[in-house]
Amino acid sequence: MRQQIRSFVLSNFLFTDDASRLADAASLLGQGVMDSTGVLELISFLERTFGITLADEEMVPENLDSVDRISAFVERKLAAGGP
Repeated sequence: MRQQIRSFVLSNFLFTDDASRLADAASLLGQGVMDSTGVLELISFLERTFGITLADEEMVPENLDSVDRISAFVERKLAAGGP
């Protein structure tokens, strides 16, 4: 899962497949990797790829601001057993 998320971010926002360009803990918003439109693209990717649904209150940097945070959030959603 982490690799899928990392690959999506690298190819869609950094336009590369060079994994060294992005640390898993790096802030995607703080480093300008993603803007608000990018967050919407990321949410769409997560919902399609992992079969989850994000509620408005879940669309916060604590869940979506780094590969680490996104992976942990998706794992929690999947463990909860529902969208």
